[in-house]
Amino acid sequence: MSRSPKKEIDRGAAAQGSPAGPGQGAPSWRSQWLPGLALLVMTLIAYGRVRHAGFMWDDEMHVTANPAIVGPLGLMDIWTSRAARYFPLTLTTFWMEHALWGLNPLPYHAVNVLMHGASAVLLWRVLRGLRVRGAWLGAALWALHPVQAETVAWITELKNTQSCLFYLLSALFFVRWLAAEGGAARDSRARDYALALASAAMAMASKSSTVVLPVALLLCAWWISGRWRWRTLIALLPVFAMSLASGVLTLWTQRLEGANDPELSRALPERIAAAGNVVWFYLGKLIWPNPLIFIYPRWHVDWTHAATYLPSAAACLALLILWWNREGRLRPVFFSFAYFLAALLPVLGLVDQYFWRYSFVGDHFQYLASMGPLALAAAAITTSLGFPWKGRPVLAPLLCGLLLLVLAALTARECPKYHDSETLWRSTIADNPGAWMAHNNLAAELMRSGRIDEAAAHFRRSLDLQPGNAAAHGNLGDALLRLGRTDEGLAHYGRALEIDPGNIATQTDLGVALLQLGRIEEAIPHLQRALEARPGFARARSNLGTAYLQEGRADEAVAQFNKALAVDPGNFATITDLGTAYVQKGQIEKAQAQFQRALEINPDFATALTNLGNVLQQQGRLEEAVARYQKALRVDPDSAVTHNNLASAFLRMGRLDEAVSHCRRALEIRPDYPEARRNLGAALVEKRRAEQAGALLRDASPDR
Repeated sequence: MSRSPKKEIDRGAAAQGSPAGPGQGAPSWRSQWLPGLALLVMTLIAYGRVRHAGFMWDDEMHVTANPAIVGPLGLMDIWTSRAARYFPLTLTTFWMEHALWGLNPLPYHAVNVLMHGASAVLLWRVLRGLRVRGAWLGAALWALHPVQAETVAWITELKNTQSCLFYLLSALFFVRWLAAEGGAARDSRARDYALALASAAMAMASKSSTVVLPVALLLCAWWISGRWRWRTLIALLPVFAMSLASGVLTLWTQRLEGANDPELSRALPERIAAAGNVVWFYLGKLIWPNPLIFIYPRWHVDWTHAATYLPSAAACLALLILWWNREGRLRPVFFSFAYFLAALLPVLGLVDQYFWRYSFVGDHFQYLASMGPLALAAAAITTSLGFPWKGRPVLAPLLCGLLLLVLAALTARECPKYHDSETLWRSTIADNPGAWMAHNNLAAELMRSGRIDEAAAHFRRSLDLQPGNAAAHGNLGDALLRLGRTDEGLAHYGRALEIDPGNIATQTDLGVALLQLGRIEEAIPHLQRALEARPGFARARSNLGTAYLQEGRADEAVAQFNKALAVDPGNFATITDLGTAYVQKGQIEKAQAQFQRALEINPDFATALTNLGNVLQQQGRLEEAVARYQKALRVDPDSAVTHNNLASAFLRMGRLDEAVSHCRRALEIRPDYPEARRNLGAALVEKRRAEQAGALLRDASPDR
């Protein structure tokens, strides 16, 4: 590493005066805390609209349906199994939040906003420690810039806000350690160094994009001392080791998630060419944040044309020019641009990520990187406004305040996009109609709300844009089956398997679809193929058990359900199915135990309530059975089976009017329900007999 001459370095526009010396007095508490409080309050105001938002998209995978958060797994699995993914500390925070307030989205959003605000305060302190001019303005620009809205308004991106908090804590302690060299007590320096290492570890355990931290700390050391020093590099070796471990873990996790999908395969020249576009795209969004889109159009990069490499060449040339001028007026620009490039390294597309199948860029990917250019902008603004000119004492703060107000307003405008999944995908399609993934995911949301026709239209649009998407073919197949268009639906499932024959999810979905159509013999081979590919796939195992149950093969069904529960022990639906299999085997006590076990996990699971009612009715415990049926109907009032079974219990209890009422309701829901029709006939006969008997008793009464 080259050394600069041992003389005072001119830090240019980005430097500010030295901290107060012994004779100048210590800074007051107002200068220490009020600016930080102002940053926090401005952040809370700018993001006030997220208080109305709920969960969306990946929040299901990370929180609301994550077995490590809400299911049978737990804290131990977060740290010792694949459930950790590449952010175990963030999952631990989600686990703690769920323990505190369940699945109420408001506190999750509040924590994310507070993390972002606290990070802004830390950024201000780090920039002050680096003696960067306009440190507070730089932190405010970063906190309020609308490009951060995607991170802060999206619960899943606690990965970003939490990792950033520890990332900046590490930088703060490291800068203190550097600044105190030769002038502080050894114990104090050792403490700062240890805290810097601990914070670095927590940052990388929160999200692996912080692997760039050692490079960022090296740049900070160069900025402070004016030269590269071997002892600084040696001091950072533990952070480099953490970075390497975190990077390897992430590559492994991304591979498990499908980042090595052949669809993502790109030649190295293509990756290099696209990387330059990524750099200038992100810089452009900081300068002009409009439009901001959740899924940006995915570029086509023709790496065979020389012009394609111009953006990458321009980025490299800019860095080289700034490097050669790093000791002069361009020193702050070099520091900012070098940091920007370093922080973007994990997301330039040189290494595969699952997200690249949708787009090469996303606003949340530049959360850390944006600190550099925005701090430089603040330094430039502060320097420009610092020159003597008429009206400066009034106009300078007014202009800065106006800039921050505009940014805060733009951020507040972005927040409603993240209200829920349907809103997110509709806003994405409005700005990027060619986003095939947005059409597919919007259709999935519409399916959940029962708008099947509209969902099918969006699935078709997704396939128009991406014909080779096997998942969309499977989804469209499901929609068409629900619309009663069986042949078309099965044809799309078949097309999905032609595109990706090894897709176990599609094999399972087709098996389930055939099962629902009553074509059990056709369903079983698809479920078996899925299990041959992945024996531990609990969903396929459970549905195979259901197929065996429908064929009357109760022993085989029990075996399949038990194997499924060994993988997914908290699945109350599978536990209920196991109870049903025991009923078929005549083992009523075992069945009752399974239904009760399912209800311990989910007390409002209507199927388990109805099945437990059936067992209780079979045991002659009619009052208890009625209570279970009634609770099931409060959860699912349109269950014809539950209405019929409740009618049966009332019939046995002699409550004939109630029996007739529930039989009729069952037949309204399902007119072709023969058992309900038989029960209605029996109830009417009993009612007539009771009325006739009453009439006879009245005629025979001596009072007449």
